[in-house]
Amino acid sequence: MTSESYLFFALIPLVAFLYSSVGHGGASGYLALMTIFSFPSDMTKQTALILNLFVAGITFYHYYKAGYFNKKLFYYFALGSVPAAFVGGLWSLDPWLYKKILGFVLFFAIIRMLYMKETTNQKIKKIPVITALVIGIMIGLISGLIGIGGGIILTPVILLFHWGNMKEAAAVSALFIWVNSASGLIGQLSSGISLTSDTVILVGLALAGGLFGSYYGSQRWNNKRLEYFLVLVLTSAGIKLILF
Repeated sequence: MTSESYLFFALIPLVAFLYSSVGHGGASGYLALMTIFSFPSDMTKQTALILNLFVAGITFYHYYKAGYFNKKLFYYFALGSVPAAFVGGLWSLDPWLYKKILGFVLFFAIIRMLYMKETTNQKIKKIPVITALVIGIMIGLISGLIGIGGGIILTPVILLFHWGNMKEAAAVSALFIWVNSASGLIGQLSSGISLTSDTVILVGLALAGGLFGSYYGSQRWNNKRLEYFLVLVLTSAGIKLILF
């Protein structure tokens, strides 16, 4: 193993820690790291989804245990997103187009982290069912195509339209990410999934980071403060994806 490999392995639990603290699985962060460290494009999406399954699962557990899960809010989005994520997982994109889409999604995450306002003091509105289903389909399709769980898109949507506060959005996003990641991964089975011996190591590191991050994020810390630490990694990867 090279010094770059050690650095990569050291950053995985950090990304999992930071993402899980705000209710996310970390796929966009893992993809950013794998891009920066020049991982083969044919293994990045599936690796990110596998790590998402473990981190989002433990994240949902902690937020659910803390009493923040709104099941109706989840069901409306998930009914549209799960089948769409499966379809997205079946499709293969041109590598150039894949990188551009992923780059813009990462910048969407940056904007969300920097400018989205907390909705704790806002009046929570009733969510329109049809609107939620359509949004779920769009997010699910994107999730399956580029290998993310969709939380970085869903969370700001919930907050923007005042359908839930930050903690509720985090709890719903965690389970939403898990089901979309599972669906997208199943969709990829038809085209074959190639795992390496490093996958088990990555899962262990990500799970350790997610365990601590989701605990402190759901019960101890202010979520907004932690999001700023993610901007550096996402900005570096987004620039590399879009410009090169």
